[in-house]
Amino acid sequence: MPQPPVFDNSYARLPAQFFHRQHAESVPAPSLIRINTPLCTQLGIDKTWLESSAGLDMLSGRAFPDSADPIATVYAGFQFGSWNPQLGDGRALLIGEIVAPDGHRYDIQLKGSGRTPYSRGGDGKSPLGPVLREYLVSEAMHALGVPTSRALGAVTTGDTVYRDNALPGAILTRVASSHIRVGTAQFFASRDDRQALSALCDHVIARHYPHAADSANPVQAMLNAVIGAQANLIAQWQGLGFIHGVMNTDNMLLCGETIDYGPCAFMESYDPATVFSSIDHGGRYAYGNQPHIAHWNLAGLAQAVLPLLHTDEDEAVKIAQSEVNAFPERFVAAYQKVLANKLGLSDFTDSDDELLKDFLTLLKQEKADFTLAFRRLAERASGRELVKTLWDFPSSFSDWLQRWDERIARDSQSSESRAAQMQRANPLYIPRNHRVEEAINAAYKGDFLPFNQLLEVIGQPFDDRGEWLDYARPAAPEEAVCQTFCGT
Repeated sequence: MPQPPVFDNSYARLPAQFFHRQHAESVPAPSLIRINTPLCTQLGIDKTWLESSAGLDMLSGRAFPDSADPIATVYAGFQFGSWNPQLGDGRALLIGEIVAPDGHRYDIQLKGSGRTPYSRGGDGKSPLGPVLREYLVSEAMHALGVPTSRALGAVTTGDTVYRDNALPGAILTRVASSHIRVGTAQFFASRDDRQALSALCDHVIARHYPHAADSANPVQAMLNAVIGAQANLIAQWQGLGFIHGVMNTDNMLLCGETIDYGPCAFMESYDPATVFSSIDHGGRYAYGNQPHIAHWNLAGLAQAVLPLLHTDEDEAVKIAQSEVNAFPERFVAAYQKVLANKLGLSDFTDSDDELLKDFLTLLKQEKADFTLAFRRLAERASGRELVKTLWDFPSSFSDWLQRWDERIARDSQSSESRAAQMQRANPLYIPRNHRVEEAINAAYKGDFLPFNQLLEVIGQPFDDRGEWLDYARPAAPEEAVCQTFCGT
């Protein structure tokens, strides 16, 4: 007989000021869009139960298993550089936590389930489009090897949600190692609630960085680990041309996973100044600024935990500064590993920096597609020519390609190893904006086939599949999607 998941809710055992207990708003006519079968297996959730009426009740917030303890969590944050002292889950409920068969703990959260005390005047609901966008992009990021929240399932609700016009409502069931944010620490620090701040750090250490507990300064060790996780994460974003779009401190998870796929997008024509978010008028979160913003956000985390780093304020500041100051070097080291893999090098030397910069200059000059250019380079290493039918290097790259040929000839690895390395580092398929919008627009008309097909393609981003080649094609001028929106 199908069995419901068993939740074990460690965050709900923290002090009362961390959250608000409540249920989701009722929905009139929920209907299943999709269940993520591989993720069910990973989490040890019975897919048959999840597809049952009881499972649909959970995914739509109608009713939860007895072991669930639904809460909306509170946090604060700097949004586009401006301080907001109280944010929180304004449209989400943390149902509870699953301990997977591998021993790892995961949050199960509904997004779009209705108002909470932190909704700030919003309705707490989500239209269908943003739910599908987050499902697609988060699962694409997972397939690309990027730490990320994931989509366990999605349902339509039967509600009508009003934004610029009337839209069908939907709910996403999101999974993350936790939803604890930089802004969570900032919330308690801003209230000088040291007891809560200490309890939060103890929870984060036990849950994500247990090695830190054995350190002489556990909170410093936790800060060090978070900075390292974020350095690696942002390096992976940059290597894929991914633009988050809203890197507020309330959207940076302490576990080092990507979260909140609102106005996000993958860059097509290479330009560090690229912005898609409709609300990022000044380009604060442009592609090229993401490492600097991550550094800024982490400085905010360090400032928040200052009272726990040392009893002497000056010493605490020195400790925090030393950890935060290490971020640029740690990011560069992580980014160079990403670049070495993309360029087919066994390691990235100082002289390779000029080679890379010249390549990126040419990409910008030629308005070349970031994904296809690197994939075409990978094809040159392997002798394949699938991408060549879509895009090839113009003559302006000739001198650079000769320099690259000479560089890889000096490299220590075999040509077979290099080809395999570049194949794994340079995807062919990403969730291109026009394809995502095509899937959303079809779904609004009741057709989920484009959504399901796109999900299949981006779930295998490195595979050479000739029948899917049109999904690798950049947008034609009439298809281009130049702005993305928060939406929910």
